[in-house]
Amino acid sequence: MSTSFPFSGIRIRFAGETDIGKTHDHNEDTLYMPESLPLGIVADGMGGHASGEVASRVTVETMVKYFAETALGPACVWPLRLDPLQANLHRMKDAVSLANLRVREHAEKDPACKNMGTTVVAIYFEDNYAVIAHIGDSRIYRYRPGMLELLMEDHSFVNDMARLKHISAEEAAASGTKTNVVSRVIGPNPDVYVDATVIYPRVGDVFLLCSDGLNDMISDATILEIMSSEKDLDEMAEKLVHAANDAGGEDNITALCARVEKD
Repeated sequence: MSTSFPFSGIRIRFAGETDIGKTHDHNEDTLYMPESLPLGIVADGMGGHASGEVASRVTVETMVKYFAETALGPACVWPLRLDPLQANLHRMKDAVSLANLRVREHAEKDPACKNMGTTVVAIYFEDNYAVIAHIGDSRIYRYRPGMLELLMEDHSFVNDMARLKHISAEEAAASGTKTNVVSRVIGPNPDVYVDATVIYPRVGDVFLLCSDGLNDMISDATILEIMSSEKDLDEMAEKLVHAANDAGGEDNITALCARVEKD
């Protein structure tokens, strides 16, 4: 069931779907469908037993709580004065950093959760802009009629090698670099570097936040075909997840769609 949030002349509508896939016995992905704030999050946990599920859940719960507690704006601390856009950018980074702290605290208290971690990708909308952020290889795409664009690069060893050697990710993978190893996640390290930026959505844009269980199974061309042919947002999210399952479903699969509509 989709949810929506009105702004000045536009409405942001969210719909999401998560699935265990065909090869796992539990779902370590956590999907946050917004309730009171226009904030969407997908986290993909990793770790032994069910600890990945714990890491992704703690991350999402921490970020949602932080955004709720700071909804009225930052405290006025002289001499620091940030404009609302910069304040929300810092708000997103702080939410992820706090989630990293909470995941580490949980792991220290529970030996079964040692070394657990999670990726995360998030989007937060304001009146005329949005803040996006991610850590790891969960992705955020933007669909505009006829075009699908990956907005942030994966934090993976194959991408790191490609940048270091000034070659393509495909060439790095062909050289033997492992393609499924992330280079940056929430949890294992005391400090975490968040990639976050501000974007300016247009009416008709659809943003897709997904775990790698989706984009590892189906190509960007297939994602584009589904997003361009399906107008119902709930159906769009379901079809994306079903397509990944039909292609093998080798991991947990999560898709969160957010569309900018005329109000």
